[in-house]
Amino acid sequence: MTNPYTGPHNNPYPVPPAPQPTRPAPRWARKRYLVPALGLAWFIGVGIGASGDTTADAKPATAKPQPTVTVTATTTATATPLAKKPEPAPTVTATKTVRATTTVTAQPAAGGGSDDNGSGGSGGSADVYYANCSAVRAAGAAPIHRGEPGYASHLDRDNDGVACDT
Repeated sequence: MTNPYTGPHNNPYPVPPAPQPTRPAPRWARKRYLVPALGLAWFIGVGIGASGDTTADAKPATAKPQPTVTVTATTTATATPLAKKPEPAPTVTATKTVRATTTVTAQPAAGGGSDDNGSGGSGGSADVYYANCSAVRAAGAAPIHRGEPGYASHLDRDNDGVACDT
């Protein structure tokens, strides 16, 4: 008796076909890449050649003999006697005396009240006004406390009641 599961047509695991020998690509397949590359190179070459960069002063390829020019420079040194040493210029000293006197008198306002509510108005006299802290320091009035003549909220950066403190 023969085994029904054995035989050439009953193999559960089919055998793959034998690999085909590799051969070079046909000529038409090689031309498929070569011809477009050559065409692209040709168009680029034509584009560069037709760029229009022609010069009017183009010279012929062969050189013609021309006369040669030779330049010779000659220098001659002559000795001259030394000149007298120049005398120094006289020194002029000018002194100018300047007297500067600055008097700043600040009177408290008639009301004499202090601006403790921080409204930003002038706490002192309306006659004294400083545009910035540099003017306060130049007048010698720094620091100014709230309620003193010349105090203004624009001079008090941190709103602590002391203007131009640093």
